[in-house]
Amino acid sequence: MNERLRLKIENLPESPGCYLMKNQGQIIYVGKARNLKNRVRQYFHESRTHTVKVRAMVDHVDDFDVILVDGELEALILENNLIKLHKPRYNILLKDDKAYPYIRVDVNEPYPRVELARRSAKDGARYFGPYMSATVVRETLDVVRQAFPVRTCKRTISPDKPTRPCVQREIGQCLGPCANLTTPEEYRRVVDQVLDFLNGNDQPVIDELTARMKQAAAGMNFERAALYRDRLKAVELLMQKQKAVHTGGGDQDVLAVCRLGDDGYVQRLVVRGGRMIGSDTHVLDNAGEDEPSDILTSFMLQFYAEECLPPREILVSDGVEDADVLSQLLSERRGGRVAVKKPDRGEKKKLTDMAQKNARDAAEKRQKQISTSYARTQGALKELADVLGLERPPRRIEGYDISNTQGVQSVGSMVVMIDGKAANKAYRHFTIKTVEGANDFASIREVITRRLKHGLQELEERNAAGEDPRGGKFSDLPDLILIDGGQGQLENAVAARDELGLRMPMFGLAKRLEEIVLPGEDRSILLDRHSPALHLIQRVRDEAHRFAISHHRSLRGAAALRSRLDDIPGVGPVRRKALLKHFETMEALESATVEGICEVEGISTHTAEAIFKALHGENDDSARTHDDDGKGEGHDLQSEDR
Repeated sequence: MNERLRLKIENLPESPGCYLMKNQGQIIYVGKARNLKNRVRQYFHESRTHTVKVRAMVDHVDDFDVILVDGELEALILENNLIKLHKPRYNILLKDDKAYPYIRVDVNEPYPRVELARRSAKDGARYFGPYMSATVVRETLDVVRQAFPVRTCKRTISPDKPTRPCVQREIGQCLGPCANLTTPEEYRRVVDQVLDFLNGNDQPVIDELTARMKQAAAGMNFERAALYRDRLKAVELLMQKQKAVHTGGGDQDVLAVCRLGDDGYVQRLVVRGGRMIGSDTHVLDNAGEDEPSDILTSFMLQFYAEECLPPREILVSDGVEDADVLSQLLSERRGGRVAVKKPDRGEKKKLTDMAQKNARDAAEKRQKQISTSYARTQGALKELADVLGLERPPRRIEGYDISNTQGVQSVGSMVVMIDGKAANKAYRHFTIKTVEGANDFASIREVITRRLKHGLQELEERNAAGEDPRGGKFSDLPDLILIDGGQGQLENAVAARDELGLRMPMFGLAKRLEEIVLPGEDRSILLDRHSPALHLIQRVRDEAHRFAISHHRSLRGAAALRSRLDDIPGVGPVRRKALLKHFETMEALESATVEGICEVEGISTHTAEAIFKALHGENDDSARTHDDDGKGEGHDLQSEDR
């Protein structure tokens, strides 16, 4: 601690507020305290009791600022706002910015609809949720609309101007307010039942539907009885998907913390109307050494916002510091009382135990996924470097392949993997320009030459401009090149590289035994079929092959279509271009009517009829045979040669 920091700490006030730790002017940590002087001083005088993360943060602190507030609640609000604004490196950050959906019923309307809402608002409407996903909301809405005849349309209903009812009225799933077939009072009774149902009280709905079904059946109205039967099944099916819990029948979130490795995990069980309707897991990066109470507090402050309002009660697995202050803040956000509790026994304790178990399971699964992903990427790169004798694992690997049909329309493909993951935006096509016929050796030499020449030229330009070479299309040169093929293709690729004075390593992958071929080596390398390195280079090879073939097909299809259009009287370059732009696939043009072809700019009825006859006339069979290779894939008519 330097002299300037010591003087600032000695002059700190003993009052509540927030402190902002800085490194070279950048905020790296934000915290709150009841007593700023005592709290900030602890960071610099009690280093032995700190976690590794806190010690690392303190080592980087060269300055700090404080903001004084009137009380603990203001400090909590300010801390949360500052964390969201600056996203400090050493704070617990929730990266989940997902907006959870609600069910909305605007009870202020005379004939309310039941609809999905992406966010809640203080507009006088009733909101139910948040739900786990839009799929869950839509399933619930389907049941509501089957069980209750409420309207789904967005028509403006005017009693003075009744309209013709839609099919929903005809099948008994709407009372028909648009046609004045119901009254606001009758409709409101149904809406009250919907609200009761969404609050979790489903038994009255089940009893009423059962009674109506029996009454209709007794009156020999079997169609009406079948309607009520289907509605009853829909309600029961939805209820079966939701696990019943006995916690007072209210709305609750159950939160539990698990720390594993470097990260913290918060499991949320969602209970609405006394029923558990789902759960989700949230990962808080680099929070593995933080206290569970701190993780829970940070999660609640960041998670419960306008997009996801807190329920009436939040059950937590660990005690939370300043729970009363936190409850007060969450109550203000909700617009109603919110209680944060740590249950010690009973059904609520069983719920937190269940959430804890789920959190542990989710954490272990994610750690296994991380390990598997590491083996597929970084682990595979390290193994590949050892096999090929490289000094370090390659960051950028490029794979190349050639595709043609009996030497016609040859194309080359370049696919890229960076740090073991596909970089799709860096993929490139090359239309072979200097090679005639089916000559893969010369074609691969041309492709490698063009790619590396582009790279050297762009690299020189970006270096002169002081720009990062990795930002260009070709200036980020590969650390390793894979050629799909054997010794012949590889030797030509090496020759192209040597002519340009470059020395990046290259190797080939022969298909017969999946063997690695090295330049100038008679013997190849065979890896174990379970080897991560082999799986990595197979992915590169297969991707290069797929990318080359897909582009070649699109070229064949476009060329075939152009040749067919060339023979049609009245279709010149301008009209042919317009057709290609309007109908992106061969299937679309062949299935178009004369009227549809007329919609193309510059195409008259006479020309459209000529095109239609040419595609469906006497020579139709031969024409289809000519283009058969390209049709199966729905090829792109506007393919671009790169």
